[in-house]
Amino acid sequence: MPERKTAQQPEDLALMFVERALSKDADGLTELYEADAVLAYPPGQQTVGRDAIHAVMEQLIAAPVEFKPEEPLPTLRFGDLALTSTRPADGTGGRVQVARRQADGSWLRIIDRPELPS
Repeated sequence: MPERKTAQQPEDLALMFVERALSKDADGLTELYEADAVLAYPPGQQTVGRDAIHAVMEQLIAAPVEFKPEEPLPTLRFGDLALTSTRPADGTGGRVQVARRQADGSWLRIIDRPELPS
């Protein structure tokens, strides 16, 4: 597995997601999540854990979806936790994530809700 850069700030995760999605890198996308992370995707479902998230990421990058960097909204921090969000380019309403600082100082997602109804 290639060595990939890690998120040094929680806000880095959104841009890294787009970069890895554009590269069709399901492994790299999965590495943005903690081992027991929760992803609220597909819509109306919860995907729990890296193995399940990896399967979703493989389907996501196989679909004809256009990924674009999105405008970040202010991050809220509480110790080693951070609530990040972006204003979606596709008009779905909002994307929010909770990230946790790791022992090495990097950040990973623990909760990811990619879209909310408008």
